[in-house]
Amino acid sequence: MDDLDQLEAQSVYILREAYRKLKPLAMLWSLGKDSNVMLWLARKAFLGRVPFPVMHVDTGKKFPEMYRFRDEYVRKWNLELLLGDCPPVEEIDPTLPPAARSAARKTAGLATMIEKYKLEGVIAGIRRDEQATRAKERVFSPRGSSHKWDVRNQPPEFWDQYATPHEEGVHIRVHPLLSWREIDIWRYIEREGIPLVDLYFSKNGKRYRSLGDQDITSPIESEAATVAEVIAELQTTRTSERAGRAMDHESEDAFERLRVAGYL
Repeated sequence: MDDLDQLEAQSVYILREAYRKLKPLAMLWSLGKDSNVMLWLARKAFLGRVPFPVMHVDTGKKFPEMYRFRDEYVRKWNLELLLGDCPPVEEIDPTLPPAARSAARKTAGLATMIEKYKLEGVIAGIRRDEQATRAKERVFSPRGSSHKWDVRNQPPEFWDQYATPHEEGVHIRVHPLLSWREIDIWRYIEREGIPLVDLYFSKNGKRYRSLGDQDITSPIESEAATVAEVIAELQTTRTSERAGRAMDHESEDAFERLRVAGYL
């Protein structure tokens, strides 16, 4: 096997383990490149049918192209979609910087959905190479009754053995893409022909490298208009993947505070 085959096999194994051990289970679908790869892997893992619902925690501030993509592929892939709203920013911790406070709406919306559907497992498409705080995650990561992440008290994971505690009020975040890198995601998209929101490709010299809410996400300067051109660009760039995310330019502890509180 090549490296993409190995990453694919590991992710498929993680998804099947999650489905076997955690019920009810749902997959977060942000409509971005990583969650589309994760959804593609789930379709492979279960022979073309995703056997659990996908959840979109909607801030109401996504790009129109993202909503159109969601509606199209819910139909094409016969997905069970769970939609959840987010509270207004006025209800969010006022001590957070502005962009982080806006992003924290999604954390509150997710917590509501987890409680509403009594979820034991939530599959999320984060990667270790995205951000330093995410690098501390486990593949199967328990969250307490308040949905908080205790970064100093995480279960060991040896030989692909994953702990799934079944305590009252606890749920597990499952991260099948944790070992993938950004360039792996794009190489896999190219190999598999995975559909994407076209905002990832250059128009008038700019494209989005990471997609979030319209008001806290900015495009980067780029001429990469195809998947192959994006891959070539990533092989030479020194710019962070999240350079266009406003909250990543705020106070150093803002992202960690969000993650501890339950942010994706």
